Amino acid sequence: MDIMSKNLSQDTKNILGLQLPTDPRWVDLAAISIKEILTDHAYCEQKAAMTCISYIQRYSDKEKLVKELSPIVTEEWGHFRLVLHELEKRNLALGVQRKDVYVNKLLEFQRKGGRTEERFLDQLLTMALIEARSCERFKRLSEGLNDAYMRNFYRRFMESEAGHYTLFIELAEYYIDTKKVRTRWNEWLQYEADIMKQLEVRGDRIH
Repeated sequence: MDIMSKNLSQDTKNILGLQLPTDPRWVDLAAISIKEILTDHAYCEQKAAMTCISYIQRYSDKEKLVKELSPIVTEEWGHFRLVLHELEKRNLALGVQRKDVYVNKLLEFQRKGGRTEERFLDQLLTMALIEARSCERFKRLSEGLNDAYMRNFYRRFMESEAGHYTLFIELAEYYIDTKKVRTRWNEWLQYEADIMKQLEVRGDRIH
């Protein structure tokens, strides 16, 4: 493991909490599939904006959530437009949205029945985890791509996703007992690590 990979692995666990870093091969695969990466990235940003809108609608009685997620909607949609512009600059079409196996696996872990508080917590932690993994992937791209322009392009997204990850954790702890949040968050982290072990390493997708 080289110094960069070692530092990234430490950052992944210490800062983001993720238990398993991305396979280093992923960046090399992504570098030769940049059209697919940009297309998938665009849809990820679009879905993030739409999810935040759905939470605002579903939990309109939670004033802090509405206030905090409203600017995130604008930011995520702005990110979608930035990625779309990058595709257009390269004379590339947006392409077809793929099935997101990673996110679908996360959704399977959400508690559907039982107490409303448990469902709410899992929804927030799902978003926190997606943002954390996206941040880690963008960090990989910002440090591992040969193209200096694209390294800088993805560094901006990395910094933004880190802020989003912490926001969802903070919202969970604002509405729910911190101990409950931390206990469930650790369960989510272990579950996500198991997913990462099972998924095929592919360079045509962000997750």
